[in-house]
Amino acid sequence: MSEKTGEGRRRRRADAHRSAAAVLDAAVRVLGRRPEAGLEEVATAAGVTRQTVYAHFPSRRVLLDAVMDRITAEVVAAIVAADLDAGSAADALMRWLDTSWRIFERYPLLMHPSVAVTDPAESRERHRPINDRLHRLICRGQDTGEFDRVLSPAWLLTATMALGHAAGDEVAAGRLTSAQAGAALRRSVLRLYRAPRTDG
Repeated sequence: MSEKTGEGRRRRRADAHRSAAAVLDAAVRVLGRRPEAGLEEVATAAGVTRQTVYAHFPSRRVLLDAVMDRITAEVVAAIVAADLDAGSAADALMRWLDTSWRIFERYPLLMHPSVAVTDPAESRERHRPINDRLHRLICRGQDTGEFDRVLSPAWLLTATMALGHAAGDEVAAGRLTSAQAGAALRRSVLRLYRAPRTDG
């Protein structure tokens, strides 16, 4: 293979990589905020044809999974930046909730039914970095006596996720504003986690 041929192939691979990245960036913007948007809109936002979108992502499901991976990475980075090891466990829990809720507000896709069709095992693996951090925080709060020690960390984690989805559903149904739902979520989770008072 000549040097010129090798250089041409590397250039084509680099062009394909940039094209795929542009499609994914556009999909995060478009589908993240409007999950019902079509791939034609994604293509337009990326400045490519619909055929180019399919060349990089053979189906809407494949593209949606890539979008979810990108958003999940953003969530993890935001939670890491929230420094859950600093301060009291209760304060760290509020930072975790506030950080997560801001991401939910930015990406309605996270609460959209289309995400629910993802393979459960795949979904668990995708959310493992987020759930592991919350699990460690729960254990820290139970060790310090800030959180209820009777309820298992696994139960508190599952209940937290369920409350988060319930808050998102209320916003989607128009029964609560995003601010109201976020406040209700914080209050509900605090009550759930709070260690029972002991007399004497």
